Amino acid sequence: MARKRVPLPLLQLPRRLLLVWLLLLAAGLGMGARLYHLQVVRAPALRQKAQAQQTTDFNTYVPRRPIVDRRGNTLALDRATYTLYAHPRYFQRPRAAVARELAAVLDGQSERALRQRLRSQPSGIRLAEGLSPATAEAIRQRSLAGVELSKQYARFYPQRQLAAEVLGYVGFKAAGRGQAGVELAYQSRLQRSPSDVQVAQTRGGQLLPRSLPPGALDSDRRKLQLTLDLRLQRAVDAALKKQMQAFRARRGTVIVIDASSGAIRALATRPSYNPNRYYRYEVGRFRNWAVSTRLEPGSTLKPINVAIALDANAIQPDATVRDPGKIQIGRWEITNYDYDSDGGHGRLSATEVLERSSNVGMVKLMQQMAPGQYYRALRELGIERPVGADLPGDRGGNLKPRLAFTSRPIAAATAAFGHGLSLSSLKLAQLHAALANGGKLVTPHVARGLVGPNGQLERFSHPAGRRVFKRQTAETVVDMMASVVENGSGQNARIPGYRIAGKTGTSKQPLLGGGYNETDIATSFVGILPARETQYVVLAVVDDPQKRPAYGSTVAAPVVKSVMEALIANAGIAPGESQLAGDRAPAGTAALP
Repeated sequence: MARKRVPLPLLQLPRRLLLVWLLLLAAGLGMGARLYHLQVVRAPALRQKAQAQQTTDFNTYVPRRPIVDRRGNTLALDRATYTLYAHPRYFQRPRAAVARELAAVLDGQSERALRQRLRSQPSGIRLAEGLSPATAEAIRQRSLAGVELSKQYARFYPQRQLAAEVLGYVGFKAAGRGQAGVELAYQSRLQRSPSDVQVAQTRGGQLLPRSLPPGALDSDRRKLQLTLDLRLQRAVDAALKKQMQAFRARRGTVIVIDASSGAIRALATRPSYNPNRYYRYEVGRFRNWAVSTRLEPGSTLKPINVAIALDANAIQPDATVRDPGKIQIGRWEITNYDYDSDGGHGRLSATEVLERSSNVGMVKLMQQMAPGQYYRALRELGIERPVGADLPGDRGGNLKPRLAFTSRPIAAATAAFGHGLSLSSLKLAQLHAALANGGKLVTPHVARGLVGPNGQLERFSHPAGRRVFKRQTAETVVDMMASVVENGSGQNARIPGYRIAGKTGTSKQPLLGGGYNETDIATSFVGILPARETQYVVLAVVDDPQKRPAYGSTVAAPVVKSVMEALIANAGIAPGESQLAGDRAPAGTAALP
């Protein structure tokens, strides 16, 4: 009979087996502690480390907003450009052969010049910058060892010099910031911040597109839209260039304003610059002198003064004055520009004073106002304040101190025909826009707003116009200016079938030490072209023409005529639409001294 085996007590087990069990227990406890340490204590740090290994930051390049005109034509945009470097130590062909290949592609660089530059150092020779993608591809196709193309993004202006005075430029070394014009004024609107997103990557560092968050590559594709019309801008620039060359003028500007809103349809100044190569020009070219430079306006201010006197009831529309051709104010003698040839003009109506651009007649008209009242009216027009335009360099005009203006009769007398005070060309255009639109001083501006891909516009707000003249006053003066074009000094601006108002101006410019420069003459003409829904004001200023005779009627008026002809074609203005407020005949006369 077999005997049953009875289990031994734990203490009686073999020592070796007990030791194994203890080791297994210790290992299990250690593994559990390690797992706890990894999955609980160090979990956040390990999770972050794993994420860093499996993902990478994906920095998307977000270009600066493009700039377009009111019709959507591109004026400025970001594009890829390339800088070309040469490393002769790595050439596999003779330097002369490399120079020959590159000279066939690079504009403005001769083979001889390239050979000399390639001998200058063994590596790191910068041969060209700002190369287009097409030029870069042409260089790649030549498979030249030791030739390097470095890609970057830069601002590009497809119209080159056209509208540069408005657009400005973005500097290469200015961290993508605008340095002049709209590029500077609307820097915060044009610059967009890049978006940083995390993307999964493979062990080899390749990105996994499917890991991109929804919309990661979507960007705000709105553009900055200006009020400029590119076709009109081109016509304006051509007309100004032609006349400046004909009269060998030092500088000139033309401004076209929609008088009802203040929107600038065209603004050209010369000399100008190419913003794609801004570094080749002197700094003075970047200042828009139509906005920042003050000139004595001369006779183009006379209609504004007539409006001031009419609004104050100092004169009536049918007022007349006697014009002997010259007048003595204290120890100063004031004469008309045509006194030597025509002498006095006898009795003139206010309209005829403007037609003949009579200085003496204007002095007598403005003498019907107290000097203090006249001074207040000039200040209320904002002569001394900046226009408020959205362009850098906006500068207020210069008006004599009140005491000097009111205590010295010559100050008010010279102001009557646009001397003894100064203002910018843009301010002068703004004042005439107030006459054209019925008496409201609107703010000139060049930006409409941000326009989306579907044409939706986020319109920028601009200060509302404020009334500075009564409507009847403004209409009366514009009718007088129409007579200037039909019968007076502005006949060179006449366009058959169209009723145009205007005024000539010719002014000597003051010297720093006092007096006037007899040879530095600024010629100007301002025209008003009514249309179906608005009125356009066109101002041309041609400064320091060397060819003589040089007057506003002979130099500036033909420029305005050319611009208005382009404006008529561009806006489709029919002859019947160009009607002024009325052709009122004076009911009688009110004689003044």
